[in-house]
Amino acid sequence: MISKSEPWYVHAVLYAVILVLAYILVQVAILEPQEVVARETYFKNESRARMSNLREAEILFQKKYGRYTSSIDSLITFLKTEKVVVDLITKPDSVTGKIKNPFKSLTLGEFKPNLADSLSYSPKSYMAYKISIDSNEVADTVIDRSGKVVRVNKHVSKGNRYVIECPDNYGKIGDLFSDALKNTASWE
Repeated sequence: MISKSEPWYVHAVLYAVILVLAYILVQVAILEPQEVVARETYFKNESRARMSNLREAEILFQKKYGRYTSSIDSLITFLKTEKVVVDLITKPDSVTGKIKNPFKSLTLGEFKPNLADSLSYSPKSYMAYKISIDSNEVADTVIDRSGKVVRVNKHVSKGNRYVIECPDNYGKIGDLFSDALKNTASWE
């Protein structure tokens, strides 16, 4: 007996199915992971740039007021309204003649104080950055010559150290317990 071959359209359909499955495999195995990695890299770099700019704002705030703040709103308002910040970004140094802009560029371009609202949240989850400051209570006991306690002086200090943490776990800046890590980023 002579066997009859399959019609040509069966082979055409099978080749079409193979091509579609190959396309899906390339899409899922190669192209989508590259997009995910690119997005994650963008979120990480942008978030770290925003936290670095918040650090610079904290440093300027501390120079002006003698303490750090735990309020992002205070930092944003400080960046928008203080002449010191505008002068630092726009005016050249009297000795070198160069502008000493401590702020990092964001995705939108060079950092400008009027666009400081974008610093308050993480670009990935749109959650606010967590800023905390330390609070220390120091007690000093005053004793008279006979050994009796006269009084106990308590002094509370706030805002000597700060920490800025990313809600998406891209790192942190500062430390509440160590002066050595006061302005240090975890990724530097």
